[in-house]
Amino acid sequence: MGRIIAAGHLNWDVTLRVKSLPAPDGEAQITGQHRAGGGSAANVASALAGLDLESGLVGSVGDDEQGRMATQELAAQGVDVSGVLTVENGETTVKFLIVDADGEVMVLANDGVNEAIGPPDLEESMLDGSDHVHLTGQKPETAAKLIELAQATTRTVSFDPGRRIEERAFEPLLDQVDVLLLNELEAKAVFPAARGTPLEQAAGPDRVIVVKRGGDGASVYTDSAAVHHPGFSVETVDTTGAGDAFAAGFLAATVGGLSPGDQTVRAKTTEVTSTDFERVLAIANACGALTVRQPGARTAPGTSELKTFLANRGVD
Repeated sequence: MGRIIAAGHLNWDVTLRVKSLPAPDGEAQITGQHRAGGGSAANVASALAGLDLESGLVGSVGDDEQGRMATQELAAQGVDVSGVLTVENGETTVKFLIVDADGEVMVLANDGVNEAIGPPDLEESMLDGSDHVHLTGQKPETAAKLIELAQATTRTVSFDPGRRIEERAFEPLLDQVDVLLLNELEAKAVFPAARGTPLEQAAGPDRVIVVKRGGDGASVYTDSAAVHHPGFSVETVDTTGAGDAFAAGFLAATVGGLSPGDQTVRAKTTEVTSTDFERVLAIANACGALTVRQPGARTAPGTSELKTFLANRGVD
């Protein structure tokens, strides 16, 4: 099993459930509240630990109560938090997630210090023992340094830049990673070919592109093939963290060696066959589907729950 380091945001999430989002100058009744750690990188690291994989986190928090709770929660789950920078007198990023009755999410956040960690703070030792580095939304210069450190050895790199991809100078980095994960809107923004031409043209011999399609499943594109999985139909309660759970499932199946039949998929994901990717997408989509059935960002499944879910749906 491979060790995976996730790098990016570590937040404290306050989830507020409402029947419907209020109109301007309106009001909505809160029907439920949930407080726990969040942030894309932290969510992925947590989900990987839940799948019995070694995971670590590179990120930053403040020295306040929210920062302590967020890191302690991850450590209790088995995530290595030695790569988390604690900023003296810093304010941990807190995100308020407003979730309506259909499970759709609206996010409000303070600036916080979840991007305080930068190139001068990064050391190769933070990646010790890892086989793969997974990047999420962060400053482009920080992501670039992490790619440099990872590629100085034989580590593979994946990147899920998130909804701010158009606002940031990520373009030079996208060709440097082994796996690029995007949702449909992000794929169309980054690759005009996605508006009508198969994404195989944007993939290449050294890069796999993964497009997350929410309730419609997901697709993998290589330079020679396109593989699609339709996903799984489940009752949606809260979509928070579903994309992170998907990413963790994808990495668990490729880097971590987890598959429905316990057959190891090679860590060099660009060498995985189309048949392998069918299994990989089944795992990743199952992780996302199981996450949306419960409130909160940290509801990704454990290994036993995942295998039971897949077996019940005829996935070998």
